[in-house]
Order: sequence, then C-alpha cells, then structure tokens
Amino acid sequence: MLKVLYHHRIASKDGQYVHIESIVNAFKRKGDIVRLVGPEFTDNTEFGHDGGFVNTLKSKLPKFIYEFAELGYSLVVAKRLIKEIKTNRPDIIYERYNLYQPIGVMIAKWYKIPLILEVNAPLKEERQKHSGLGMPWLAQIVENYTWKNASKVLPVTKVLADICVNNGVKKESIEIIHNGVTEEQIKVRRMISKKNEDNIVIGFVGFMHLTCGVAEAIKVIAKIGNKKVKLVCAGDGEQADELKLLAEKLGVSDQVDFLGLVSREEIMKHVDFFDIALQPDVTEYASPLKLFEYMVSKCLIIAPDSDNIKEILTDESALFFKYKDKVDFSSKLEFCLNNIDSLESKKEAAFDRLSEAGFTWDNNVVRIKKLASDLIK
Repeated sequence: MLKVLYHHRIASKDGQYVHIESIVNAFKRKGDIVRLVGPEFTDNTEFGHDGGFVNTLKSKLPKFIYEFAELGYSLVVAKRLIKEIKTNRPDIIYERYNLYQPIGVMIAKWYKIPLILEVNAPLKEERQKHSGLGMPWLAQIVENYTWKNASKVLPVTKVLADICVNNGVKKESIEIIHNGVTEEQIKVRRMISKKNEDNIVIGFVGFMHLTCGVAEAIKVIAKIGNKKVKLVCAGDGEQADELKLLAEKLGVSDQVDFLGLVSREEIMKHVDFFDIALQPDVTEYASPLKLFEYMVSKCLIIAPDSDNIKEILTDESALFFKYKDKVDFSSKLEFCLNNIDSLESKKEAAFDRLSEAGFTWDNNVVRIKKLASDLIK
C-alpha cells in the first residue's frame, strides 16, 4: 500500500480535473491511500465550471501582479502541504505541474519525500503564446527549477518529453505516461460491435472554435447529400452559434445536433453511438483525453498525422489527414462516409491498441507505483 499526497492547482472543473479523478481512482483501486491538496472550491463545483473568481482576477489584474499573486499563493499551499506531511507522512508526493508552483518541489526536498511531477504542457510557453506573461523571464526560471528538481518527470507525450529535455531535464528522470481509459471500460465494451443500422453518426467532443473542424464536417454533410449522415457535437464554445447558423444556411440543421456541455456521467453514452469520431486539431504536445474515449468506444477515428497523435494511433487504427490541413481533413471525412464498411477493421484496431499499448489509468498507476518504489528505496 502506497500513501500518496496528490498536489494540484486546478481551479476549473474540466478535462484537467477528469485526469486528476482518473489517477486518484486508479490508485484507490490498487488499495492505495490518496490525500488531495488543491483548491477546496473545485471539489464542490459542477463539471464545466471555469474557475470563477480566479479567472476574473486573471482578466482584471495586470499580468505581473497576477503572476506575483500566483507565487504568493505558494505560501497558502505550503501551510497545507506541511500540515498534511506532518499528519499523514506520505510515501510520495504526486504533483500535477502548474506554472509558478515551485513550492511542492521545495517542500519535498526539505522533508526528503520523492516528488513525481506530471507535466501536461510547457505552461510558460503556452501562456506566453496565448495570453501573454508579465514576467516571462521569471516564469522560465520557476518552470526550469520545478522540472529539474522533481524526483521524476512524467510528460504525457514523447513530444513533450523532448521539450523537457531541451529545458535541462535529464533523460533518465523522464518517464512518458499517456492518458487513457479504465480497464473496466475496456472490459464492458470488448464484446460490443459498433454499427448503427439506420444512420451514420459523426461525433465531435470538445470546445467549438475556428479550428475545431465542425464547420468543415457540416460542409461535407451538405456536399454529399446523404440524409442518413448525422453530426453530433458535445461541448460548448465561442463558435457554437455560428456553427448552428452554418448548418441552417446549408440546409442540414436537421442532420446536426448540438448537445451543449455534457456531464462526465453522460458523455460516454453519446460517444458510444459515434460511428466516426473527429479529432480535427490538436496541440502538438498533447495527449487528448477524448481520443482514448473514441478508441474505447470503437469509433472510426479521423485524426491529424502530428507526431503526438501517431504516438497513440497507427495507420491500422485511424485515418490520418495532414496536420492543420482543413482541405485534407474534409477529403478524409468524405472518403470515410463513402467507404465506411471497408474501414470497419480500424475501429477494432483502435480498441485493441488500448490494451496492447497500455493506455489505461490502471496501468499508469502500476508504472507510477514502480517509480515510487524505486525512489523510496
């Protein structure tokens, strides 16, 4: 039995929190004890909650002041971590990396407890690119310190592992651990054959914006003129209303269903009905949660041929289009719709790859426990 102190700073209840729950539950299934240290209000919010006042502060304050506040929050976290360590003396600290959060590493070093750092993104680079940083030089110093001083670093893709190495993390400190599904999900769906008799259902899960590919999918549906083809979109986003208007303009609104934000309890019920699942775009270092859910639901997956996606899928288990090429994406979708029966083997291959490659939360925890055991010795 392992005693794990899980430290995170996720204020929003979205895919990031799903990842936390999945790892925690997998630890518990193995009989381990997990104690969480994170923003207390996160546990009491609904799925889809965006972080509330944290996002408000971020939008109102000058960037450098907000970043100092992030660093200052470490003092609050330090108190909680120290109390937890003194009370329960964990075997390891498992931390989900966040920018301006060096305190976990510092306290782990002080108390001589191994810290395993899960890295889902190079957040200094990501924030500088998308929202800007007031003190990029300080963000880089803190990020490098945190990555280099963790006992083990767990990037979610090889692409991200290479970024870690380029920032000074030793290769021997890195273990690549992708996202996944539960072994129970695989067991339940193993004997299910995916085929909708009346319709061909195209599915998309995620935030709808200009690069999400839903607009291209709507155009393809209008082009082929097959009333049996349906598009189901689960999620919300800044372009949702425009996409609905596009469907109306092209005369296919009766073939497109926008579900809005769907709870985690309900989402798989919809994904299980997808014949074709869309992964139209991806951040080049990400390990998308929804991709593994498409795989376990035996969907025919259309995905970009980016390096991180090809770590997960193969030519036998998906249909790839040229990364960032909307024309090729549309062409591949049209090909799928016209040849779906001949592509059935890709659905089973994607499903089988979950077990073959070990893309399960349970397997991830087995690997984490092995790392922890080696560090504790």
